[in-house]
Amino acid sequence: MRLAADANVLLSAVIGGHANLVLKHPKVQEVVTTGRTFAEVEEYALILAKKKRLPSDLLLLAVASLPVTIVERSEYSRRVPRALKLIGQRDPDDAELLALALQLQVPIWSNDRDFESLNIELFTIESLLRELGVIY
Repeated sequence: MRLAADANVLLSAVIGGHANLVLKHPKVQEVVTTGRTFAEVEEYALILAKKKRLPSDLLLLAVASLPVTIVERSEYSRRVPRALKLIGQRDPDDAELLALALQLQVPIWSNDRDFESLNIELFTIESLLRELGVIY
């Protein structure tokens, strides 16, 4: 299984949430994301570090260690206009991840409700763990 991951699930993995079970699952072959999404993870990791009084370098190391492939924008840029039509009114920041998922024909892995009413395959952390047969 390949997945296009949103920032919220990657941040969950960084802070030791259940998303780690997905990243380590043998049925998950590859997790991809956009450079923009990964930059968002880095940005929010620093905010989380301050909020939780954790060493920022430790959280940034956890971000850098995520088993995620960052896909160049040139590989999905032709899908961005369609993605903007589908999700741009709700959250234009999600358009690149949607474009990536459309281009690679992979499900989106996100807890963001903005993706819900689109005609795409979508997993939350919980639904993906169920799909993988992991009980928590």
